[in-house]
Amino acid sequence: MNSIDFTPLYRSTIGFDRLPSLLDKALRSDAATSNYPPYDIEMVSENKYAISLAVAGFNREELDIQVEKGVLTVRGNKAEDKDSSREYLYQGIATRSFERKFNLADHVEVTGADLNNGLLTIQLVKELPEEMKPRTIAINADNSQQLEHKKGDNQKAA
Repeated sequence: MNSIDFTPLYRSTIGFDRLPSLLDKALRSDAATSNYPPYDIEMVSENKYAISLAVAGFNREELDIQVEKGVLTVRGNKAEDKDSSREYLYQGIATRSFERKFNLADHVEVTGADLNNGLLTIQLVKELPEEMKPRTIAINADNSQQLEHKKGDNQKAA
């Protein structure tokens, strides 16, 4: 797979230095990863998101969620089946181990996770610090610093 040239992006953006490498990495890894477990990413409200993963057959102890350096990692490690007396005619519920990674934008934090009816739902919120929120800059209207033109300064000597 060829790499994409992001040079035009640099002409009109400032501070997005890691964006091209994230896009390139996402394009490369998306083709290499499996689709297990299936997942949804939902925008709950303006600054709230939810990721739902279908983890049928896994219990809480077999799932691990970690966030490190802007990457959310969800792992599932299925414990050995203690009831070896089961004889399956067909086993269609995938319970293999998995690892799924999500790159989080700046200021996106994981606020919680729930496991209900075979769905692991991870709640996220984007909280901008006060210094990054839009603010209005006042324009000074102080006239005391204006230059004054004196009448005698511009007269030519005759």
